[in-house]
Amino acid sequence: MTNKPVLVFGYGNPSRGDDAIGPEFLRMIDRARLEGRVPDIFDVLTDFQLQVEHALDLEHRKLILFVDASVSASSAFEFSQVMASKDNSFTTHAMSPSALMAVYENVSSITAPEAFLLAIQGFEFSLGKPISNKARDNLENALDFAFQLLGQARAAKWQQMARPVAVISAVS
Repeated sequence: MTNKPVLVFGYGNPSRGDDAIGPEFLRMIDRARLEGRVPDIFDVLTDFQLQVEHALDLEHRKLILFVDASVSASSAFEFSQVMASKDNSFTTHAMSPSALMAVYENVSSITAPEAFLLAIQGFEFSLGKPISNKARDNLENALDFAFQLLGQARAAKWQQMARPVAVISAVS
């Protein structure tokens, strides 16, 4: 199986209210691809959280889009470039995108692909709750933005659309 150039990795717990934003985003973007509304240039991957073994999923990619719920986003969603860096999550069970990329670079001995985080504002993270209406609205807005990203899947273009480069810690 050949990897597509873009990996969209949505993570979160589908049983914890708005934490389900990442997996739900993937379901929606995958459906849009099947309907021909976005180009078929990406693979999707989901899990409850980022793990060290996910570093292997970054192989042979040009762009990575991490998608997660955020309690700290100041608007419906925030889009940021992610740089490889060991952080406090490096040795925990749930890694940040930056730490995952650092593992990739350490294991592969090559620079990680360009990566970005789409952090979607969430409000309610209780066990057994569905995604809140406000978070679902934010998810729809983020999905529209992602359609633009995937229509222009070039690192330089995504960098123009992102806020300044930062080391992004775990957000959920």
